[in-house]
Amino acid sequence: MATTIGNIFTLIQFGGPLIGGVIALGAIVAIPTVRRADLKKELKEIRNQGIIWGVIVAPLGTTIITFLLNNVVAGGSSCGF
Repeated sequence: MATTIGNIFTLIQFGGPLIGGVIALGAIVAIPTVRRADLKKELKEIRNQGIIWGVIVAPLGTTIITFLLNNVVAGGSSCGF
């Protein structure tokens, strides 16, 4: 069970920035090709959300959960993060 939890957090830690970065990069590339202002606004919001959630929140959340499991939860140190 501890290995499964560790693998899930590893996936979040490394997959989040990868997916968020790809979404943000795709939005950055698409913005100059779009002519409608409302669609440009939506693409800018997608870019911002990809950067915020994928690049900042996912690794930070993994660090916080790792700290909680290693230091706060009884028996969490057996997870070996």
